[in-house]
Amino acid sequence: METNRQKKIGGVLQQDLAEILQNHLRDSGVTGVLISVSKVKVTTDLSIAKAYLSVFPSKNGEAILNDLNEIKYKIKHELAQRTKNQLRRMPDLTFYVDDSLEYIDQIEKSMKGEDNPISKPDLLDKRKKS
Repeated sequence: METNRQKKIGGVLQQDLAEILQNHLRDSGVTGVLISVSKVKVTTDLSIAKAYLSVFPSKNGEAILNDLNEIKYKIKHELAQRTKNQLRRMPDLTFYVDDSLEYIDQIEKSMKGEDNPISKPDLLDKRKKS
């Protein structure tokens, strides 16, 4: 169960992180890729922030994630500069690809076609636990 403090910090980090990532994409000259921060979960001791990213098109997700992990310290520094009046300590960042939209899309396609997952539940991949 997340406390109100965790939710507030997650919300602040989510908003600032989204701006930083969009700026990074623009500055690095990457075109045709859209990143959104779907959720930021902060641990109870506020030491780690898990950022869940939606990447469109989804085939670029792993490559974008690897790029972000290489410059994680820069992102953390810029995030710390933006939140210095709200947070004493900047939590460590970990990035994850949020595949929930892709999963929903896969379900919708399956429901419309003859391969209905309700009648054949083994058609859909099992959901990854995060």
